[in-house]
Amino acid sequence: MPKIFEYDTIAAVATPTGEGGIGIIRLSGPDSIGIAEKIFKRKSSGPWESYRLYYGHVVDPGNGEVIDEALCVLMKGPRSYTREDVFEIHCHGGSLVTQRVLELVLREGARPAEPGEFTKRAFLNGRIDLTQAEAVIDLIRAKGQAGHSAAADQLAGRLYSKLTEVKDRLSSVLAHSEAYIDFPEEEIELSTRDQFLNALSDVAALLKGLISSYDEGRVYRDGLSLVIVGRPNVGKSSLLNLLLREKRAIVTSVPGTTRDVIEEYMNIRGVPLRLADTAGIRETEDLVEIEGVKLAREVLKRADIALFVVDGSRPLTDDEWTLAEELKGKKYILIMNKSDLPNALRDEDISKLRGEMQAVSISTITGEGIEALNDAIFKEALRGKNEASGGLVITRARHRDTLQKALDSVSSSMEGIRGSLSPEFYTVDLRAALNAIRDIVGETTPDDILDRIFSEFCIGK
Repeated sequence: MPKIFEYDTIAAVATPTGEGGIGIIRLSGPDSIGIAEKIFKRKSSGPWESYRLYYGHVVDPGNGEVIDEALCVLMKGPRSYTREDVFEIHCHGGSLVTQRVLELVLREGARPAEPGEFTKRAFLNGRIDLTQAEAVIDLIRAKGQAGHSAAADQLAGRLYSKLTEVKDRLSSVLAHSEAYIDFPEEEIELSTRDQFLNALSDVAALLKGLISSYDEGRVYRDGLSLVIVGRPNVGKSSLLNLLLREKRAIVTSVPGTTRDVIEEYMNIRGVPLRLADTAGIRETEDLVEIEGVKLAREVLKRADIALFVVDGSRPLTDDEWTLAEELKGKKYILIMNKSDLPNALRDEDISKLRGEMQAVSISTITGEGIEALNDAIFKEALRGKNEASGGLVITRARHRDTLQKALDSVSSSMEGIRGSLSPEFYTVDLRAALNAIRDIVGETTPDDILDRIFSEFCIGK
């Protein structure tokens, strides 16, 4: 069992600020029980039992004032989140109540917890590895079901297990290689070199699979930005309302109604998306509309995917061909709206306008084609979806970059083995690869990186 380090006692409000049914003040450290006994007067007597709720009152020991009626629970270390003694006071929700209880706790000897310090202690005390610690904040911040599932997988230790497999294989090859360094009279046989190469080839495949999963994982974690573009009065705002399933944008028959950018969040099959409706893009002399068009083009440049809406009941205009030129080199979906009306678009124009992109015919009046559009958005969001990682995805750039370093080192060591170099040379690369994997799980991670990771957390977690 990993060593549990000696720390002081920390405390923080673990529930969000504001009114709520329950407010929780959390303590962790060697003085947790002693501090709790000073301010919490329970109705039952006897020694504290772990994982049992106790009823009583929070009382100011200075003047005997009853602060609140509450429940308390002790989680005796090492069977707790931090592997230290953890004590929680469950009082009534509300900023004033929780703040007064926290002030009592701090006055009696605890200190305010830093952001993420509870989870940091769980990591430093060996309860979780660094990938699981990072998964905690990803789970809290998950914007969609897919992001939640990816974080839950990582929290359950799937990434750690995969990286442990990589570490074991690298360690085996490294140990055998170092044995040849210690006994130089023993020559490495060709069959042994082949075994080394086969093992490292498997490691490289695992690393490549994880690295290639990052684009998918990033989408699950952070989502994508979508922008609805097109000339005025083609149904952009109606499409926004239809996708959001609420009347968010004003819709009129007057061209140029939308002047500003309207942004909302939505989910399609667990993928979080930030959807923006923009002013119709066209040549105009209206000063306000000119600013709206300018802003629309700026949003278009930043967006991951454009939803290019045209009116299927009218022939294409010069403004639409101009916009099509601006979309070259960008992901977009061609949306032919007003399918409830007779079609006026020529097949050759549609083919030229869509290029290699997807095209969907819809009606914002009847809702026809909306599911096909959702399919197209989901497909475009995960274009090039990774299949090599067995469903496991990485969601952090730190993991991707460090895995790439490990892969580069593995590739270099394989070149050395193929070139019959002395083990002294390629073992340097093997150690570098192994250290990179150890960095990811937190075995050798520098303090500045740890501080940066845990600074992302909220206080109380």
